[in-house]
Amino acid sequence: MAAHWLSDILKQVRPAFTQILVVSAFVNLLAIAAPVFVLQVYDRVVIHAGISTLYGLVIGVLVAIVFDFVLRQFRARLLQRAALEIDIGVNRRVLDKLMSVPLRVLESRPVAQWDILFRDANAVRDTLSGPTAVAIADLPFAVIFLGVIYAIAAPVAWVVLVLIPVFVLIAWLGARSQTARTRAERDATLARDGLVGDLIAGRTTIKSLGLDGAFADRWETAHAAAVERGLDRGRTGDNFVNTGLAVSVIATVAITGVGALAILNQELTIGALIATNMLAARIIMPFHQLVGTWRMAALCRQAIGRLDELFALPSERADSSVVFDRPAGKLVFDGVTFRYAPENDPVIDEIRLTLEARGLYAIMGTNGSGKTTLLKLAMGLYAPDDGRVLVDDADIAQFSRRDLTRWIGYVPQEIRLFSGTIRDNIAAAMPDAPDEDVIRAAKLAGVHEFVAALADGYGADVGDGGAALPGGIRQKIGIARALLRQPPVLLMDEPSSNLDRDSEAALAETLRTLSGDHTIVMATHSLRLLSACHSILVLERGKIRTGGPADKILTEMFPAAAAAAAARS
Repeated sequence: MAAHWLSDILKQVRPAFTQILVVSAFVNLLAIAAPVFVLQVYDRVVIHAGISTLYGLVIGVLVAIVFDFVLRQFRARLLQRAALEIDIGVNRRVLDKLMSVPLRVLESRPVAQWDILFRDANAVRDTLSGPTAVAIADLPFAVIFLGVIYAIAAPVAWVVLVLIPVFVLIAWLGARSQTARTRAERDATLARDGLVGDLIAGRTTIKSLGLDGAFADRWETAHAAAVERGLDRGRTGDNFVNTGLAVSVIATVAITGVGALAILNQELTIGALIATNMLAARIIMPFHQLVGTWRMAALCRQAIGRLDELFALPSERADSSVVFDRPAGKLVFDGVTFRYAPENDPVIDEIRLTLEARGLYAIMGTNGSGKTTLLKLAMGLYAPDDGRVLVDDADIAQFSRRDLTRWIGYVPQEIRLFSGTIRDNIAAAMPDAPDEDVIRAAKLAGVHEFVAALADGYGADVGDGGAALPGGIRQKIGIARALLRQPPVLLMDEPSSNLDRDSEAALAETLRTLSGDHTIVMATHSLRLLSACHSILVLERGKIRTGGPADKILTEMFPAAAAAAAARS
């Protein structure tokens, strides 16, 4: 049974497929014209010197050829339309599903595994609207050709009838052998493409550390494995295709040999024998096409299986049950526990914490203490295994991703800019945002002066992933992007990691000002930013080690720095 999602898409293109079947019926009926023409020429025109009959037959077959051409063109257009509808339907569903899959699930698999799903969508489209679909549409009309053969050349009809199961057997055996080999080739190709993705993403590290030789060796090994799997699959496919060709030749020889005996016994005419060979070729052709295109069918079947797995994954909430007013920004962690895998120790272990609305809060801790994870839980990017995260005493689990991104801004540690201009990146969540809102966010993030000084200003291209801009500027654009919607809650993960001292001081002042009507929570070790905070929380192995007013925590954690600051003041 076809997957539910595929059934829905096929229902949308059912009218086109119905038209394709009707047109295919007429195309196959017109295909009888040429064999009948040959039959009549040999049996009537040549024997009886019927020149006028020849003229009539030529005109008739030419008309049939013209109609055949027009119908085939029409069928091709129908297939293109069906392909477009299938492509849009499948790819849109894949994209929508990927956008709704929880971040925890997305992070559990390599990027290449998600990327290949779009190739799977293309495989479904090409199979359902390509040569395989045409061959399947032509298969039922083999019965008509077989009936015509029986009518004009009964003594050789049994030969064709025997050969049809042979082609079915070849196609079936080819399918069995190709399925496993196609899967092995796909896995090897996925491993190679994943390595290429790592190479491109880490190109700076590879060049700076001289890792090109090691990566070249790994790529050659992975590429050789992919090529070997492809050659193995290709050799097997060629074996069955060539076997099919050989059986096609055997069919012609068998029909001609048996037909010759029938002619000698005066049970068959030469014209009927030649017409039978032409009709037999029409019967064999779709079966032979199935042998040649079975790899596409195997790819399609495997692609549907992988897409089934994708659509079976959990999705984030699409809509909120009730529309809430803009929250004040109070954050509560009510016994929150989180593990990346059920068998692992908790990364966040029964955190109970209340952050009142409107304030500047910092989270400290060593690497692996759970700072970033806690921010992602607050953002709703991760769902806690136990406990709740609340905004203004409302569990964020009830809200859609759209609502959460309006209320909570997030600045990740690694800022990723997207292809386009600086304005495009700041206004990524609100493409139609007024210019004054974009400029306001840029000024708050401290990037406006830099952008304004560029020749193209906010229209400057950021390059691949922001490569055309310094790291500090990328950081500020990321902050501006989070500030554009003026969310009441702002979460920031190491916001000053790429900033110089002056920019860091300006950011501290900006955050202090914004905290008057925003709840700002940041993971940081910057003393300058920590000094601007109202309260500091220290994590250790997923638990709260200590917390309280910033002055008190800084004195405990950094006594020398606190003493120096006091002396300067």
